[in-house]
Amino acid sequence: MDGRPGAIRPTPRNKLSPAQRQQLLDTAHQPAFASQLPGQIVPGLADDQGVYLASESTFYRVLRAAGQQHHRGRSSPPVRPAAPATHVAEAANQVWVWDISWLPSCVRGQFFYLYLVLDLYSRKIVAAEVFEAESGRWASELIHRAVLREGCINAPPVLHADNGVPMKGRTLQATLDWLGIELSFSRPRTCNDNAYAEATFRTLKYRPHWPVHGFDCLQAAREWVESFLSWYNQLHRHSGLRYVTPQQRHAGEDRAILEARSQLYRRARDQHPERWSGPIRDWSPIGPVTLNSTGRAPAQVLQSS
Repeated sequence: MDGRPGAIRPTPRNKLSPAQRQQLLDTAHQPAFASQLPGQIVPGLADDQGVYLASESTFYRVLRAAGQQHHRGRSSPPVRPAAPATHVAEAANQVWVWDISWLPSCVRGQFFYLYLVLDLYSRKIVAAEVFEAESGRWASELIHRAVLREGCINAPPVLHADNGVPMKGRTLQATLDWLGIELSFSRPRTCNDNAYAEATFRTLKYRPHWPVHGFDCLQAAREWVESFLSWYNQLHRHSGLRYVTPQQRHAGEDRAILEARSQLYRRARDQHPERWSGPIRDWSPIGPVTLNSTGRAPAQVLQSS
């Protein structure tokens, strides 16, 4: 049994006496110091009066113990940030995330806008289209088509988004209410709350054939995104999914693929045990995926795709 919490410890030799602690409090209450922080009081005493009573940290500790370490002044007191919205996806089409990213054109200052909806569980891009502007109407039509295409009209997913204007428009919200989709938002000015969408945009913009000088026209941007969509969903072995494709994970084929891969590795180790210094690579299927894990739910660490 650990007896340290109840152990009797000797009094530190440098502990302030009650009179010394009261002297610190009286000094802090003086009109000249009442509106100052210990970081100003200590050097002020040294410069103006040639007095050293205690360090800044000791001043803070004594004030805190006396219940006098509070926010002062007209500025707002510090506010603890709210916890991010968190959702757990245990199967495909339970949680979707979506966002809009700029695609450069050949004209400086002109952009096209990529609307992208991603399934959290499988990382499959369930919808992606390029438009000339940001619009809640186009977003609502895109998501409506995605729900019909995925066949989840009777079990609509949670839809997580940033706090942009298109994400909060009345047209989009009316469509989502009609579809029965629960809407979830990131915290203001916190792009990491929608990290899976941001990671997918990074994958897109770092493709070898990304047009670094911009797209010639809207149609060129749409064709390029369509090509990327086919590659990403059908061919791209995702590092966050044990290197199966998003489409395989979305269709539930990943377990059989990973089990066959694991058996192949076991046979290879049995044939050449001298080449293996430890167990085979872990090819167990990825479990539930949590958006913005708070440590209370099973989570998968976000990996670069």
